[in-house]
Amino acid sequence: MSDLKIAIILGSTRPGRNGKAVADWVLERGKGRAGADYELVDLADFPLPHLDEPIPPSAGQYVGEHTKAWAAKIAEFDGFVFVTPEYNHSTSGVLKNAIDYLYSEWNNKAAAFVSYGGLGGARAIEHLRGIASELQLAHVRQQLSFSLFNDFENFSVFKPAALHEDAVTTLFDQLEAWSGALKPLRG
Repeated sequence: MSDLKIAIILGSTRPGRNGKAVADWVLERGKGRAGADYELVDLADFPLPHLDEPIPPSAGQYVGEHTKAWAAKIAEFDGFVFVTPEYNHSTSGVLKNAIDYLYSEWNNKAAAFVSYGGLGGARAIEHLRGIASELQLAHVRQQLSFSLFNDFENFSVFKPAALHEDAVTTLFDQLEAWSGALKPLRG
């Protein structure tokens, strides 16, 4: 068992969401890897209202019980795989909101991105990269972008192309390397 823990954060809570199948596919490929232990963190299990903390997250003085529970969960991990849909050329509102709730729990950790959408969700990833940088969350180069046209049957049944198998291995390799390298920075 590895000493690295990596969360696969499912960034959609919509009924009938495609993201659950994508996140499950990523989790299945992460199982059995020697470099890290992977866990699915579904935002549907952490119902956060629109950011309602009175003090900026960078102060770390959370008052809401929902915030404290979310902070405790995220603090457990050394790295993250964000699974995001692309909505209106960006990430989902629920994922952005969940990220905005915290600060130090993200710092000096690593992130990778998996997206899906009409253009593979690439624009959602570009926005997440900027957000991650501000949170001192190092992000790896490899990403996965699933097309609703090529990787889903009838836009709803996830059937990823074979080319994604090599890409997900590279993503995990990079994420585990960076997560391990950053761990000493957190003491």
